[in-house]
Amino acid sequence: MAAVIEREPREKPGTPTMTAWESELAEFLTELSSVQSETLELLAEKRKFLAEVDAAGLDGLVAREQELMSRLQACLDGRARLLERAEQQGLPSDSIQSLARALPAGKQGDLGGQVNEANGRTRLLRHQSLTNWVLAQRTLLHLSQMLEIIATGGKKRPTYSREESHEEGGALVDRVA
Repeated sequence: MAAVIEREPREKPGTPTMTAWESELAEFLTELSSVQSETLELLAEKRKFLAEVDAAGLDGLVAREQELMSRLQACLDGRARLLERAEQQGLPSDSIQSLARALPAGKQGDLGGQVNEANGRTRLLRHQSLTNWVLAQRTLLHLSQMLEIIATGGKKRPTYSREESHEEGGALVDRVA
């Protein structure tokens, strides 16, 4: 069970008050929400470009993707700092959710809702990332099969044959083409 902090006046000098914790958690969750939402938009665009086989469109996403990765890393670093400070002050430090729950009921504000929304977006991001990965894998498989067809001229060599086939090359590989 998470420890609940009773009163603000008993805080040690130099430590954040509950209002400060609420403010810091709200700020962290707002930035995380922003990064997650922008990442979802980027993944949707990326999926569209993958489906359309639009290499130029995919290249155009690289700078945004790197900027979002930097912002997400900053969120992870901020999360680690918040949880480390919480541990130093004897507050729950296993997750942002447990830290938000440890705030007195009147000080929690809408933090619980923000945490739940962030968790939901995280699951959605995982799903969207997996969808894009599957689409990319299928595209690579398709391209591999196309290259095989081009290289062999569409003719497959028999698996079991005693005779050597002299028609093994493809139009791009043979001199005859």
